[in-house]
Amino acid sequence: MVLDKVNSPDDLKGLTLEELLELAEEIRSEIIRVTAQNGGHLASSLGAVELILALHRVFQSPKDRILFDVGHQAYAHKLVTGRKDRFHTLRQEGGLSGFTKVSESEHDAITAGHASTSLAHALGMAIARDLAKEDYHVVAVIGDGALTGGMALAALNKIGELGKRMLIILNDNEMSISENVGALNKYFKELQIRKWVQDAEKLGRSILEHISPKLFGLVDRAKEAAKLILHQENPFYAWGIRYVGPVDGHDLKGLIHILEHLKELDGPTLLHVVTQKGKGYKVAEADPIYWHGPSGFDPLRPEKVSKGYTWSQAFGDAVTELAHLEPRLYVLTPAMREGSGLVRYSLEHPDRYLDVGICEDVAVTVAAGMALRGLKPIVAIYSTFLQRAYDQVIHDVAIEALPVIFAIDRAGVVGADGATHHGVFDLAYLRAIPNLQIAAPKDALELRAMLKKALEIGGPIAIRYPRDNVERAPEGAWPEIPWGRWEVLKEGTEAYILAFGKTLRYALEAASDDPRIGVVNARFLKPLDREMLRALARYRLLTVEDHQRMGGFGSAVLEALNDMGLKPQVRVLGLPDRFLEHGPIPSLHRQAGIDAEGIRKALAEMGVPPTYERA
Repeated sequence: MVLDKVNSPDDLKGLTLEELLELAEEIRSEIIRVTAQNGGHLASSLGAVELILALHRVFQSPKDRILFDVGHQAYAHKLVTGRKDRFHTLRQEGGLSGFTKVSESEHDAITAGHASTSLAHALGMAIARDLAKEDYHVVAVIGDGALTGGMALAALNKIGELGKRMLIILNDNEMSISENVGALNKYFKELQIRKWVQDAEKLGRSILEHISPKLFGLVDRAKEAAKLILHQENPFYAWGIRYVGPVDGHDLKGLIHILEHLKELDGPTLLHVVTQKGKGYKVAEADPIYWHGPSGFDPLRPEKVSKGYTWSQAFGDAVTELAHLEPRLYVLTPAMREGSGLVRYSLEHPDRYLDVGICEDVAVTVAAGMALRGLKPIVAIYSTFLQRAYDQVIHDVAIEALPVIFAIDRAGVVGADGATHHGVFDLAYLRAIPNLQIAAPKDALELRAMLKKALEIGGPIAIRYPRDNVERAPEGAWPEIPWGRWEVLKEGTEAYILAFGKTLRYALEAASDDPRIGVVNARFLKPLDREMLRALARYRLLTVEDHQRMGGFGSAVLEALNDMGLKPQVRVLGLPDRFLEHGPIPSLHRQAGIDAEGIRKALAEMGVPPTYERA
């Protein structure tokens, strides 16, 4: 196998074109094999194989910095940068990250998991390079979806203004190269990348400046007019960025040829590369949405596998039904229709659905505008992505107490996606905001009750729920819920576990068959149920949450007790003050001591040991 010969990017430089093409297919086979076993980002990585091989053939990693936006398309990059022997550990606990990670390899230029960050990173590197008078290339690979992000567009504006030497690869996997590209278009693209054309332009400009300022001005205006005609359909020209493309992202020979020329050019250049998600694997080519990130499959007989009924689906079903009851309801999402369970809603209520693209801040402020004019918007968003719209939550929604509901999916640790995707900071960063209320349902029925009540009472409300399966709630069921009140699920005589969100199941398990230990579904963090907390203060109290221990639910309980002048014995269980790596959710909970066994241990340390031995 050719892959056996590749231990670093330098090994690619001695391979023939035929060997490179063979290597591409071997890499695809390995990506399919490992993602079938471990899950992962399949379609996007299959689509970027030739592009990654061409980049490593032409550039000198790690001296040259190759940045992958999000990083979920970089599996081939991992395989050719000395990690093939560990590739089978991808997304496994203690194994390789599913994204690029600086601490994992010197070839990973950035740690990334969120979209639209690569261009700003790349500009920073180019500035640092030039300030230090160093000589290396900076190449950023960004997808067409990530390019819609406001951060990427803002970075493009500054890149064009500063004119630093860098190469942007636009990996466009949503369109194909049309037949009318033709020979003339190919000629113009070839002309664009020739260094002598750029040099001739500079030389001519210099000569004209010395001959006659008036003549130079006349020629310059004519040149600008010509550029406007030639580039009127090229938005990158307005940013001051040279545009080349589109080119076939699976034509390995052509990519190498173009990149060899582009690396010689000064200033910022954007190469538009068209690729196919799922390339080389027919099921992934046919349905790149499902096969974008499958959890596991049989590579020889790949079939869609039901992942069970999820919290995301429970939310999607609830808002779809609510929209029939409330004509002012409107749902927004930042490019997460499938992930947030909104496919059904988008089909049944297309006139009250908006996907703003990878622009979380825009989603929140558009929702604020809707709320100011009488609509009742719900922003469906992952916890880790809501971080990117924090100012908008405060400035545009909370100050005027607008009736915007935040449906926060993937709250808590999320498993194999790791540190960039764990939703473990939202309680701390939201509960400090005045006017904003926070709740967490124990099941799908309670989620429905909270959503309906939130629409009725108004004001900004955050409802968080985990990445997990949940029992389906009956269609049309809308139970009433006493807003801001906790729920005692099990009475106790010595201690009470105050469980928030997903940890409730662990609390019930830890307290089972022990009459001394009570369990409370502390489903509201803000407002906190102070009346019940005061009544429980005569017992030992243990709080538990799937969130950072600092600043979360437990901290709120301690603050409330202090305000009321109460001093019961209290223990706070939560996640440690560090970034958690990727791994199975139960394992991460066990390590943090917030599972049933961790709760039992904490109770024993508080003086309430188990009454019998457990297996």
